[in-house]
Amino acid sequence: MAESKIQTVGVLGCGTMGAGISEVSARAGYKVIFKEVDEARVEAGYERIRHSLSRAESSGKIERKDLEETLARIQGTSNVKDLADADLVIEAIPEKLEIKRAAFSQLEGILKPEAILATNTSSLPVIELGVATNRPQRVVGIHFFNPAPVMELVELVKTVTSTPEVLETARIFVESLGKTPVVCRDRAGFIANLLLFPYLNEAVKLLEGGFATREDIDAAMRFGAGHPIGPLALLDLVGLDSCAEILESLYRQFEEPRFAPSPMFRHLVSAGYLGRKTGRGFYTYEEPDSPSTVDDDRSGRVIQLPEPEMEVTTVGVVGTGTMGAGLVEVAAKSGLNAVCWGRSQESLDRAKKSIEKSTSKAVERGKMTDEEKAQLLDRITWSTDLGALGSCQLILESVAEDIELKKTLFTDLDKIAPAEAILASGTSSLPVVEMAAATSRPEKVLGVHFFNPANLMRLVELVRTVATSGQTLADVKAVIEKMGKHPVFCEDRAGFIVNRLLFPYLNDAVKTLDSGYASAVEIDTAMKLGCRHPMGPFELIDLVGLDVTYEILRSLHAEFREPEFRPAPLLEYLVKAGNLGRKSGRGFYPY
Repeated sequence: MAESKIQTVGVLGCGTMGAGISEVSARAGYKVIFKEVDEARVEAGYERIRHSLSRAESSGKIERKDLEETLARIQGTSNVKDLADADLVIEAIPEKLEIKRAAFSQLEGILKPEAILATNTSSLPVIELGVATNRPQRVVGIHFFNPAPVMELVELVKTVTSTPEVLETARIFVESLGKTPVVCRDRAGFIANLLLFPYLNEAVKLLEGGFATREDIDAAMRFGAGHPIGPLALLDLVGLDSCAEILESLYRQFEEPRFAPSPMFRHLVSAGYLGRKTGRGFYTYEEPDSPSTVDDDRSGRVIQLPEPEMEVTTVGVVGTGTMGAGLVEVAAKSGLNAVCWGRSQESLDRAKKSIEKSTSKAVERGKMTDEEKAQLLDRITWSTDLGALGSCQLILESVAEDIELKKTLFTDLDKIAPAEAILASGTSSLPVVEMAAATSRPEKVLGVHFFNPANLMRLVELVRTVATSGQTLADVKAVIEKMGKHPVFCEDRAGFIVNRLLFPYLNDAVKTLDSGYASAVEIDTAMKLGCRHPMGPFELIDLVGLDVTYEILRSLHAEFREPEFRPAPLLEYLVKAGNLGRKSGRGFYPY
């Protein structure tokens, strides 16, 4: 690694981000001078840094000697002139353009000519800060993520005036902190926030519209998409006022409805409910800055359910693909009898082989004994006769995403299944009510959407149509919990919760790539390191399949008619070219 030309780092502001930037710079060996508006805030900044370092020491991440040496490198001041010797000044003050411009203009008369000025803005145009100085060529964006000492990603933002030499100096500095820089152009939101905030805003709209509860929305994205924190809890962590400002900034630049903050933001911010820092946001917390939530008047589920009545002992599965085989295994593993219907003996044999392989792996890993495996397999009945499902109390459909095929199947199942049996569709995007209408028991039809692989993924979306009874939901919820899964409730709208939030985000990533703003690798890196997603959007699309992604987006667009749901042209071109992802050997990446 090249040696950094920076020796002294100035930090303007020592709130949450400023304190984190000061700490990480000092831990890397730099002399740090942070500036606050008065001595009280200087002391508060010191306390934030001391508290963070003490936590790092208590968790064994640093030694006492490291803590003391880090603190010794940090100087706090309320006099901006004390930043005169800084080689690099990073601004971390409130996300208001006029405040930042005034600060940059003031620093211009204090700093030495060769000093670099950087902003930690997450959404404002960096060039508008650069032109407030006489050195726009020495102004860059260095966007850390919260908490700065922990998060590995730093977005390095170059403006049209930033020189290659300044950008390289900034890159070397960022790498010297142990961070991973991703270079991007000066556009509101850069990479991570441009993709993240429409997704967060859409989650608020789902809540505001009564589509699902806050708990179910957050659980859906944690268990269904592997996100470390649900979208509403993340908004509380970041701060609702900050999030609203970022969305407003994105809307000002792009003027697209998806960036316009949901009205719920305005109401919560006006009430002073800003998230964890005030003790209340979408959730209520034990105290300000506490991560622990407490029950409030918005806790619990929208749907009040009766006690379960039906005792389900046998579950039917229609379909022998990857998902169908997974559902059979999950049901049998939970102690239920499972009847699997397939169109041919060949398809049944493939499903058998899949379950045999999966359970053998479980035995090898010590998660199951040979005896338990044998008992599981004994609970499964295989048949090419649809009439074999006549003994089932719950039938799960898992056939191709074709509405006409599913409607015909539900008509046939309605004739075969006992009158008390519940019929469930595993669709991920089609209207469940159309399948219910094809039966004589619409009150006993719902969506039961498992995630792939069904034996590993905990989330199950229970989809209520306008006709589904509360008793049906209660009975199925009990079965799903017996299977060891986490059920969430949602209304019968295309995409339900997870796909409604996840696939527009994936579509935005494709549009960002197609615009030439960043590469697939840079975008994936930004979302994994900056948002802690388990996979980048292009890795995920390749895993799901570009064709599947395209069809889900088409379903969303057909139902909601929103422009952001229309599949990106690049996605359509790749599908037509046969680049479907891992399954075809090439998607956004070669395999």
